[in-house]
Amino acid sequence: MAETIDDLINGADHVLFGFDGPLCRLFVHHPAAGIAHSLVRWLDRHGGQVRLTDGQRTTDDPHEVLRTVGLRHPGSDVAEALERELTRQELLAARSAWPTAYADPLIRTWSAVAQGLAVAGDNSSRAMEEYLAGRGLRECFATHIHGRTPDLAHLTPDPDCVLRALDSLGATPATSLMIGSTPADLLAARAVGVGFLGYAPDAGRAERLRAAGGAVVVESLVPVLAIVRRRR
Repeated sequence: MAETIDDLINGADHVLFGFDGPLCRLFVHHPAAGIAHSLVRWLDRHGGQVRLTDGQRTTDDPHEVLRTVGLRHPGSDVAEALERELTRQELLAARSAWPTAYADPLIRTWSAVAQGLAVAGDNSSRAMEEYLAGRGLRECFATHIHGRTPDLAHLTPDPDCVLRALDSLGATPATSLMIGSTPADLLAARAVGVGFLGYAPDAGRAERLRAAGGAVVVESLVPVLAIVRRRR
């Protein structure tokens, strides 16, 4: 297993990026906590018999609300409608998201030397595409943008989005790298043998990644960009 950032990057022919975190701060103007609470209120109005625990009602993670409903009521009308509501919120957030520092030049540089780049994660593919198009980065990923599907059992840490990205790129796990910012990203990558580079802009998130088994974690994309530029 690669043990250094240089090993991970130089051994990667294909690169998978998580979206919220490695590429942008999606919820900077539309905070995730507010969206999570709005989804709970939406369920109170439209959810019928859906019941959440106190902890689930107060979570700051909108994907936790969606995951809970999807697992309890798979394929139901309420789960599908809740997913559409979250997509609507994510599309609004994508229009004012902030780029992660150095992500744009990293994507452009890496797209010139890697065999292919992809995005893989739990956000809406539509939100991912809208953000990337707005930054002029859409062509760097071609058709390889893989957000959540209607089957909510496949949210990370299930590796479905990673497998779809590998398949679309024609990539093998051994020569691929995922850059992610959550333990769920790490577990999804590791489940199929893809190398993982953690991105954590603060100590708390770095500690959570390391506790989940992340061996290489960076607080900035600057060293990543420097290595890719040398490779170029």
